[in-house]
Amino acid sequence: MDLDAYQAVHEPAWQRLDELVRTRRRTGAQADELVRLYQATATDLSAIRSAAPDPEMVTRLSQLVARARAAIAGAHEPSWRDALRFVVVTVPAVLYRLRWWTVAVMVAFLAVGCVAGVWVATNPDALAAMGTPAERQHYVDEAFAQYYDPGAGFAATVWTNNAFLTAVCIATGISGFGPLYFLYSNAVAVGNIGGMMAAHDALDVFLSLIAPHGLLELTAVFVSGAAGLKLFWAWVAPGPRTRGTALAQEGRALFTAAIGLVGVLAVSGVIEGFVTGSGLLWWVKIAIGALALAAFWAYTIVLGGRAVRRGETGDLDEDRAGYAVATVG
Repeated sequence: MDLDAYQAVHEPAWQRLDELVRTRRRTGAQADELVRLYQATATDLSAIRSAAPDPEMVTRLSQLVARARAAIAGAHEPSWRDALRFVVVTVPAVLYRLRWWTVAVMVAFLAVGCVAGVWVATNPDALAAMGTPAERQHYVDEAFAQYYDPGAGFAATVWTNNAFLTAVCIATGISGFGPLYFLYSNAVAVGNIGGMMAAHDALDVFLSLIAPHGLLELTAVFVSGAAGLKLFWAWVAPGPRTRGTALAQEGRALFTAAIGLVGVLAVSGVIEGFVTGSGLLWWVKIAIGALALAAFWAYTIVLGGRAVRRGETGDLDEDRAGYAVATVG
């Protein structure tokens, strides 16, 4: 396709469509013309995407088609039904599609963390790198437990920080390096602290304080890493789709996971802020964390499996994603 020649022929129609979109009050004839030009421009956009995918032209026409669709159909007004569908269909569908990626990330994370922990616990030089003997003893005896200060402020701080980090992990997924660095650094950090606690005969303290909230919090980390890596894989191996289509579809769906993880991390933050540092018996704390984790996987497998079997992917529907052309009649 000669893009310059194609643009020269169709530019007047595109400009006319833009003019009609900007018009506040349209006559019946103008409304009919708007629909006709919208359909023609959507066809032009499809042709350019497939034959000569110039990024600037595709972006321009995509925006024009989206504005024209909104002018024809009206802006979508969110309702409680949309919010409910997002929670019980869209988010679990994405989490279900990520389940095996999540398990793989979990296994790799725990393996790296265990290796790091054993290395620190059994290697004097690695243990010395964690601080002076006095600093390490203070951390083990006081600082580690004091970090979990019960209260709403602490819970909110933990929640916002973790939600931001998981969103960044997914957002940098296209690089492949971002999620791997995020997961590796966190696995080593957790392993190092566990190893230092074990070297001072306080592994039980470490597990009893990290398990209540960590079961759900680390699962959210695993999901974010899985989402980021899956986005990278969509770019590497798009299958029958073009890379642009694969990235658009998976990107929209996986950012749904980022939004869903905000809720997951909110629950984890509440547990960390009000349960981990509380005076409850250690087994009660861990039972609460285990129950929260079981609820997450039930939500993912039961609701997510049902949604995926119905054909849900977590992506926008075709009309809102820009793949369907509005028609009349």
